[in-house]
Amino acid sequence: METAAADVGARDQRNALLAGFLGWTLDAFDFFILTLVLDDVAAAFGRTRPQIALAITLTLAMRPVGAIIFGLMADRYGRRLPLMINVIFYAIVSVLCGIAPSYGVFLGLRMLFGVGMGGEWGVGASLALESAPARLRGLLSGFLQEGYAIGNLLAALAYRTIYPIANAYAPGNGWRVMFFVGGLPALLSLFIRARVKESPVWHEHRTDWTTYRGVLARHARRFLYLVLLMTMMNFVSHGTQDMYPTLLATAGYAKARIADLTMISMVGAVLGGLAFGGYSDRRGRRRAMVTACTCALLVLPFWIAGFSARSTIAGVFMMQFFVQGAWGVIPAHINELSPGTVRGFFPGFAYQLGVLGASSIPYIESALGEMLTYRQSMGLLMTIVFIGAVVVIAAGPEARGFAFGRSDR
Repeated sequence: METAAADVGARDQRNALLAGFLGWTLDAFDFFILTLVLDDVAAAFGRTRPQIALAITLTLAMRPVGAIIFGLMADRYGRRLPLMINVIFYAIVSVLCGIAPSYGVFLGLRMLFGVGMGGEWGVGASLALESAPARLRGLLSGFLQEGYAIGNLLAALAYRTIYPIANAYAPGNGWRVMFFVGGLPALLSLFIRARVKESPVWHEHRTDWTTYRGVLARHARRFLYLVLLMTMMNFVSHGTQDMYPTLLATAGYAKARIADLTMISMVGAVLGGLAFGGYSDRRGRRRAMVTACTCALLVLPFWIAGFSARSTIAGVFMMQFFVQGAWGVIPAHINELSPGTVRGFFPGFAYQLGVLGASSIPYIESALGEMLTYRQSMGLLMTIVFIGAVVVIAAGPEARGFAFGRSDR
């Protein structure tokens, strides 16, 4: 009987982790499509690169709205239902982006997509990590977070394979087909409905609306620190990823080569997330993140300059190995630092306010890159960002291995 119960528990944990991973993977897939077809969208609407980069900034800026809406739902009604609604919502918006008739409509749709993207992470992460054993939380955190890198890799793969065919049949409109492919995540909702069980920790901490004011007041300093931490971490990730395909394009790389380098970088990202996530279980969350960000700073010259074909490959691989290595620790780190009664809302909202704080980075890199070069722009900005991230991470608290459940804060 005990063996059967353990098997059921393990299956439920696996399905919860898989749901969070796939939700974040497919969300990232939809997001990174635009970074790859940015020039095509600019040409279709008669706009400049910075004007289309503004769509990325607006997507990021709207993510806190999604964190509020879906985070409150998750704490009040459970993790499963909000996650299903969220996945369907952002999949539909992605499809609508593919039929946008004008620049203004496209901007509006990307803002709506930001609402969906902002809601997914907090709900999916709380569902997955509340079901995970504490001793493996860092490793599983790395696995969960690297759904983001897998999503980027899949977007690059689609750009490498589907985009050329679509553009051949509909010249100038291949980018629209890429957004249609972004509608496939809606199918994930069927898996969540059929296979994913509600988090048992949520049942212990079912929250009413009066809880939030008291919890946020008691943990205001912790919340503000998490917002600052996530601002720096989003500067790190979006500063090294969103405009990098444009940097490669302005350096003369062909579209197929850009897709190849993106996929290589995301292989590095996945390995880094798992490696540093596991390392954080043994040596601590802050140490793992500081080490990863410091190493990213050291490989920045190879990433930005591309002295040769080999050094470019090594640079993109190692940069994302360390960037996503630091990020692989984040789901475990900020969930451990969050009160259990509002874990669907607290870490997700702090995360997305951090996204808002860092949302300007794609536009700034693009605007400065058009005045200087993208290599100069991104090299200068990211040097500052990595140093700032190391300082903020090292100065913060840690609660590695904290037990979720009845003893939760």
